[in-house]
Amino acid sequence: MGGLLLRDASENHQGTVVATPAPDSKPRKKICCACPETKKLRDECVVEHGETACAKWIEAHRRCLRAEGFNV
Repeated sequence: MGGLLLRDASENHQGTVVATPAPDSKPRKKICCACPETKKLRDECVVEHGETACAKWIEAHRRCLRAEGFNV
């Protein structure tokens, strides 16, 4: 919904849904474009060694995405 959060209708006395702006921690990029360095390392590791062997790169990419404001 374009960066808007909807509150529960029961919170409004008229029974309508109210749109409120999202918090300031909203990501500024699309998730596919965030953290290209850790994404590349993670992807190369998974292709060459398999997912189970790349836990440290996967977690490093998740930490980077969280720092960018994504909830992963």
